[in-house]
Amino acid sequence: MKISIIIPAHNEAKFLKACLTSFVEQTEKPNELILVDDNSSDTTFEIASSFAQKHSWVKVLQRNSSDSHIPGKKVIDAFYFGFQHVSEYDLIGKFDADIILPKNYFELMKRHFQSNWKLGMCAGLLHIEKNGKWVYENIADKHHIRGPIKLYHKACFNKIGGLRPETGWDTVDVLLAKYHDFETFTDDSLVVKHLRPTGHGYSIKNYKAKGEALYKMRYGIVLAKIALLKMALQARSPKLYLQGILSFLGAWLKGKKPFVSKAEGKFIRHLRWKGVWRKLF
Repeated sequence: MKISIIIPAHNEAKFLKACLTSFVEQTEKPNELILVDDNSSDTTFEIASSFAQKHSWVKVLQRNSSDSHIPGKKVIDAFYFGFQHVSEYDLIGKFDADIILPKNYFELMKRHFQSNWKLGMCAGLLHIEKNGKWVYENIADKHHIRGPIKLYHKACFNKIGGLRPETGWDTVDVLLAKYHDFETFTDDSLVVKHLRPTGHGYSIKNYKAKGEALYKMRYGIVLAKIALLKMALQARSPKLYLQGILSFLGAWLKGKKPFVSKAEGKFIRHLRWKGVWRKLF
């Protein structure tokens, strides 16, 4: 199985050396690793280039883009900038530059995909450091494949139509994989160190994006309220819940185009309601 990994990176000098070292030290290395320096102003490009000079399978590209942070879109645009340079692959990955992989990561990834022909997505689990110990980063269900460590089988990646350049891309991909009858799997034996704990993005701007994303995933208003309420409780801010709802309704009133079909939306709602009832009962 040929593995291609793309790492979009913007000002990641602080973590990049440790990240790339963990790729170089793999028991089974990817066939290629493409790092996209997305308009960095620090030494990201220099650090990545030093690895590329020593390892022929590491490539570095520079992309000129805006410094403004556009949730979802900026990172996926950088991913596709790198994707244009990908060689032949069986597994395609979108990884972040602030992670450290265990040495047997891709060895086990290959094993999982080879042993299950229905497996569409697979990953380990992200852990953060607390009081000198690495603990599970408990902001998502352990069965959910997190954005910093996305690995797709080519058949699944093509079937779901690739990645959406919008907020919600790292949720809708899992849902669409299941819609198309692919399985997803997280290996809890693979502890991936997340050097920069995930920021929940508790801001009005990000909550507006989340509300609109839920509309575009065809959650429906009730499921959207449940999802936004959970986020707002984590943020301890009722105001952000209101902003998310207003954004959802605004997208509906403006007739914005969902990024899933009606059939896909129906499946997503059914899947989400099953999850709600399972947690309640």
